[in-house]
Amino acid sequence: MKRILIPAGGAILATGLLAAGLAGTASADSDISTDAMAASAANAKAIAQFWAENNGAALRAATESNVWDKADVAKLQSKGGYSADTKPGTTAPIGEEKKTTAKTQNVNMPKTIGKVFFVNGKGEKKWCSATSLQSKYRNLVATAGHCVYDTGANADVMSKWVFVPGYYQGKAPWGIYVGKQAFTHYDFDVYEDYDRDYAFVTVYNGVSLSGKTTKVTPSEYKSHVAKGGVGYVEEKTITKEEFDAGYEKYGQDGPFKSKAVDPKVETVAKPDDVTAKNVDAYIKGEGPTKGVQLTGAEVYKSQYTAAPTGFDNNAKFERLSTEVPISKEDYDSLKAAKADGKFMGEVRAQLGKDGKSEIAWFKQQFFIKKWIKSTAQIKYWVEDYYVVDISAKDYGRLGDNVGGQGFAWNQPTGKDVRVFGYPASAHPDGHKNYTGVTPKWCYGKTTKKLVGSAAKKIEEHVALKCAMTEGADGGPWLLKYSNAKRLGYLNGVTSTFNDQDGNNRVDYISSPYFDGETNVVYKAAANVWSGKIV
Repeated sequence: MKRILIPAGGAILATGLLAAGLAGTASADSDISTDAMAASAANAKAIAQFWAENNGAALRAATESNVWDKADVAKLQSKGGYSADTKPGTTAPIGEEKKTTAKTQNVNMPKTIGKVFFVNGKGEKKWCSATSLQSKYRNLVATAGHCVYDTGANADVMSKWVFVPGYYQGKAPWGIYVGKQAFTHYDFDVYEDYDRDYAFVTVYNGVSLSGKTTKVTPSEYKSHVAKGGVGYVEEKTITKEEFDAGYEKYGQDGPFKSKAVDPKVETVAKPDDVTAKNVDAYIKGEGPTKGVQLTGAEVYKSQYTAAPTGFDNNAKFERLSTEVPISKEDYDSLKAAKADGKFMGEVRAQLGKDGKSEIAWFKQQFFIKKWIKSTAQIKYWVEDYYVVDISAKDYGRLGDNVGGQGFAWNQPTGKDVRVFGYPASAHPDGHKNYTGVTPKWCYGKTTKKLVGSAAKKIEEHVALKCAMTEGADGGPWLLKYSNAKRLGYLNGVTSTFNDQDGNNRVDYISSPYFDGETNVVYKAAANVWSGKIV
């Protein structure tokens, strides 16, 4: 067992618990870190609706977690490793509390596995693998810590976090389970110590969402969506003559639309006839000089400040460069993107009278003028607008619907485990074996190895020969798995992906070692009630 210590000088040290006179186990309270997710049933319902609307469009748009890059896929080390801190122990799966195991042969996927979906600090929709787990209120999910806590943005828990057992292409056969409270080890939450890369999340009862769809006018659609309602737009291709007739009748805010398709664009000099009176027509592409349009090219603030005024190329485009209000969520997302060099503009938070509380948020992007000539074809279409009145149905507790795996800790290596997950990423060499659509499995004996990653503070992982890639992270490692009952004992979650033979393909995966402190975190989560959404 390892403990992260803060010495007098302030640097973080990873050390054995027996060193420096620290023999014994840390107190249970110091091991546990917990954070609220969806704090209210109303908030949880909105999160479920976010993922379920438009026939699961957001679920289908999500991509696999990508916290590991090619440089992280390193060779395993055979030295060092974990040390058990208490006696081995187990907690039986749901329905198996007083039963004995039976030998079977066929490999069947556990009913408990699925995907966790979330939105990270960059605003990206992502997913990992996970499983339902035994708990007092049958409401617990186990996955990797980095699938719950936003280590990439150095932020708190992921937003809009849900678990969908049995997920398949936008469908939630057992309902959507919204996370209520996250539990992990203190060292992962505070120091991002990947030797503690696991998390347990209590979830509300599952919900099934359905709705009545009604075709409406554009103004009715905008009003419905502005009030937080659900809706969608369908497009139908039309001719230019149909567009002209429809546009004349309904105007700019009507359902008749057009846009350039596959444009071939070149930069040209400013037209000689441009004036303050006709510049708006040029912005629309309807100026006196046919085929020439005024557009904006985004630049950094320093480039904008140095640009001249006027109508020439590379002059300031003032009307596009004004500060506009944004939401707190957009502010946080853009601030993170700017720190990563992915947003060229500026963001600003306005403080209240107390000089501390943020009360409004703004962004400003900077543009210079570019005159272009386009030979694009024009696409014409008409839009139909639909609103959906959503109704939510309680689906019951997670464990009652899909069961829950047991839990094991302080187990020796060399035992057979089955690992399940939804691998999707390509190998470091670009070869892509998996799609992430269906779950896969690996089988073998665990080995006591380390992962060579000082940045992740990894010293006590266990490993398994397995070629699954990202997307499988968070997936369960199950001891004593019964193929007939589809149940076993959770003894790890996939954390890292490794290349042992140096051929730029993943051939080993690893998990944090589940010790007595892991059990303390698990027990804390397993005894917390969550309740219903509807």
